[in-house]
Amino acid sequence: MEEIEEAFRDADPFKTWWPFILAAIVFVVATIKSYMGGQHCPNSNKISDLVVLITGADGGIGSEIVKELAKRGGHIIMCCKNISNGEKVKKKILKYLPKARIDVRHLDLRSFDNVRKLVNSIESDYSKVDVLINNAGVTLQPFSKTSDGFETHLQVNYLSHFLLTHLLLPLLKHSKHARVINVAAHAYATGKMNVDDPLRISNLAPQFNSRDAFAHSKLAIVMSTKKLAEQLKPISVTVLTPGLVRGTKHMRQSPIMRAFFAKLIIFPWMWIFMKSPEQGAQTAVFLATESSISSVTGKYFNDCEVTDVVELAKDEHLVNKLYSETLRVLKLEGTKI
Repeated sequence: MEEIEEAFRDADPFKTWWPFILAAIVFVVATIKSYMGGQHCPNSNKISDLVVLITGADGGIGSEIVKELAKRGGHIIMCCKNISNGEKVKKKILKYLPKARIDVRHLDLRSFDNVRKLVNSIESDYSKVDVLINNAGVTLQPFSKTSDGFETHLQVNYLSHFLLTHLLLPLLKHSKHARVINVAAHAYATGKMNVDDPLRISNLAPQFNSRDAFAHSKLAIVMSTKKLAEQLKPISVTVLTPGLVRGTKHMRQSPIMRAFFAKLIIFPWMWIFMKSPEQGAQTAVFLATESSISSVTGKYFNDCEVTDVVELAKDEHLVNKLYSETLRVLKLEGTKI
């Protein structure tokens, strides 16, 4: 009997092969994680003396963009809903970049008046804005309307950024390197839009679906970028998706992430299949710093490369209707561009 047991022990493949199996598993996981993380910004260009205004700069992708562009010499205007959080991010960056030029300003995109107030303060203190990064956004919010009467996802993600871009045009036109960079999301591809009323979300309360509202707002961003690119030449206007990013406020709003055991199960998969905020910031950094794309406009970028958009986003009639309706509700009709 002892001889038989010894024979089985000697025949155990894991006795000699388990290190190779473990190494293979680690290799596969590392490969998947690297692929899902996307490419790093393929340049190290400096942007000395360029003024960069970024919304949603107090956390997640926004704070990583601030950190990288400050490192490259940019003068960064951090626009934050929570000034305290913005100052904490600034303090943290200044610890290892003591010469960084960072200005923290308050911006609540739920209020058009607050957007106008911010622009007035920027016009008082700056002679130009070289790069505008419309990064802030909300997702998975319960149904609510802003003080201006619009659904929250629509105003915060789309309308207020559209207004901000138009109000900053005089300062952007003073720059020789003017760029507007809009941040969308993969979810735009699932968005729906009614040609008769492109700003209306089809399933308002009580059948409201926050995912649909988010997708609709991001689709509006992608579509309006195309029209803005035509209208604002020679200013470059581009749009990007940061990809699926973990560790953001958006993820914390998900109902799944409110359950402890769900988080426990999902977290390892998030770590493998989702980008870190630093990785999610790379395409925005690329669009803000890459000299070879200075004349590229109206394009959608993913992982620092131009990517095609879904057919709905190419509908010229719908794009034009969305643009004209946006000008109307923001009372920008007839304004000189």
